Amino acid sequence: MFEPLRQMFARKGSKKRPRVPDGERVYVIGDIHGRLDLFERLIEAIEQDDEKAGEADTTVILLGDLIDRGPDSAGVIKRARKWRKKRKLRFLAGNHEEMFLDSFDKLSVLRHFIRHGGRETLLSYGIGRKEFNAASAKELQAMMRERVPEKDIKFISKFEDMIELGDYLFVHAGIDPKRELDEQKTKDMRWIREPFLNHRAPHSHIVVHGHTIFEEIDERKNRIGIDTGAYRFGKLTALVLEGDERRYIQAVEKKNGKLAIKHRESD
Repeated sequence: MFEPLRQMFARKGSKKRPRVPDGERVYVIGDIHGRLDLFERLIEAIEQDDEKAGEADTTVILLGDLIDRGPDSAGVIKRARKWRKKRKLRFLAGNHEEMFLDSFDKLSVLRHFIRHGGRETLLSYGIGRKEFNAASAKELQAMMRERVPEKDIKFISKFEDMIELGDYLFVHAGIDPKRELDEQKTKDMRWIREPFLNHRAPHSHIVVHGHTIFEEIDERKNRIGIDTGAYRFGKLTALVLEGDERRYIQAVEKKNGKLAIKHRESD
């Protein structure tokens, strides 16, 4: 049989493949955006995969934008908090979490939030469509303070901006290629697109991010984008990292509305 290419390249002294620390397994979930149905299906698939893959120190990282646009942001937050009780989870803050938290005090941000998927989030917290449509921004702000549980606000406010594991860096949107990691700005980590997306030179780490939607996984030499459009295309992606291996698990909404799980290897 032919020698696997990966082994052949390693034997010839090619560059070391990026890896996570030995003994660790990492599942990284892209932007959920209120799609509780896809999130539930992916949780089930991850739990099954982790059990089948054998013993490891397993961590699940959510890349942010759990909320907005999709129909059940409140349900996603509730499910994430519940999952955290049995599984080691870490959460990154996305730009939508930032807008949500700032909307409680800033009317200008609330108006922006509503235009970019916040309406669906507020409806998921029990604000009726008729009262939403009839309310002023100030009245909506008062409704938010009344309807959104304090435990959800505290939970979201503790989300991180950056996680480093082995040769990988996890952020919501990306990084400024011109800055060192300890000099990155919160705004860039939650909002950036360019010059990050088209930067071709290596970063200090392989950057795993969401924020920018790709219909298919965007795997590059210096970054991996896994926001595959849960609310737009019906596809929620998890990247699985172990040693120097990469693979993917996806919860996918089919044309008949049923949900399926797909497994694929790294490109």
